[in-house]
Amino acid sequence: MEITQTSTEHALEIACDESGWEGSNLATANSSVIAHASVRLDIDVAAEWIRALRGRPGQHSHEYKAAHLFRTKGGPGLAEFLGPSGPVHGRARVHLTHKSCFVLGRVLDLFLGGSVDTASLGLRPDLRLASLAVGLCRAGADTYGREHWREFLTAANAVLRANRRPQLHAPVDAFFDQVELLRTIDGDSRAGAILDELRNARQEAYSARARLLADHVLQPVLEPLIPALARTVLHWSRGLHPVAVVHDEQSALTERRMQLLEEVLAAPPLELIRLPARGRFIRFRQADSRTEPRVQVADLLAGVARRVATDELLGRSDPDLTALLRPYVDPASRWCGRLTDRSG
Repeated sequence: MEITQTSTEHALEIACDESGWEGSNLATANSSVIAHASVRLDIDVAAEWIRALRGRPGQHSHEYKAAHLFRTKGGPGLAEFLGPSGPVHGRARVHLTHKSCFVLGRVLDLFLGGSVDTASLGLRPDLRLASLAVGLCRAGADTYGREHWREFLTAANAVLRANRRPQLHAPVDAFFDQVELLRTIDGDSRAGAILDELRNARQEAYSARARLLADHVLQPVLEPLIPALARTVLHWSRGLHPVAVVHDEQSALTERRMQLLEEVLAAPPLELIRLPARGRFIRFRQADSRTEPRVQVADLLAGVARRVATDELLGRSDPDLTALLRPYVDPASRWCGRLTDRSG
């Protein structure tokens, strides 16, 4: 691969935040959606918009959040924030993760796909398996019943977790017990065919769990923020321009993981970025959103996106809000709804 003489002195600076992250227990989390937002704004522009959104001095004594924006009466509102005259129009990106879809995609990738998607930080998915994960997620509780579906997702989440006293076989066996149970409920659907394929993968599942236990510190398979950030870096850099990321404080995004992200993006088989001759392609620092207005704007966008995306999953979406948000959404989001369809 040809290495350019790019310098990181002129890196594109973006600010990022997320909404809905609750750790690695994705199957039983309070929120079903994670939204990771990135913005490229001047700090003065971001600060001015935060002042305008807050309104009168003292009107909001704490940090201004997306919930305030949904309740705004008078002054800049949600439509103005997302619309053509707003601060984020043409300057922002949102990556959505439906937690259930993410868990199912990881299980299929690890047990059936040779971990291609996981090893590439979500950038080289097996398209067939990704489609199967979406199909299985859409079948969900409507096909198998709410209780059975929740137990299956819980077992899928557990088989991907590295606990303090990790076990190799027991979580795998518990997961395949749930696969067998679901298979007895529905024998004819497309989802049933996916389960049939999984039933024959127990030995590979043992091997895959052994690998994930060995690699979980640097490459945790239940951390959707890492692939979201990888997509974010590629969106803004186009693979050519170094990026300086200012991110809200987030324990999952360690310096070692950022270095690994850079290495994976640059090395075969991806080779998606061109490393500079000196310095780093990805510069990363964390900041408190209460004191960094650009991060606070990203926080607002992430909160709005999570609310709109959650409503879409629940079948109660507002078409106008969905239309406003759609141009910001990464079409490669880990999603099983319709929000990523640019034609709609």
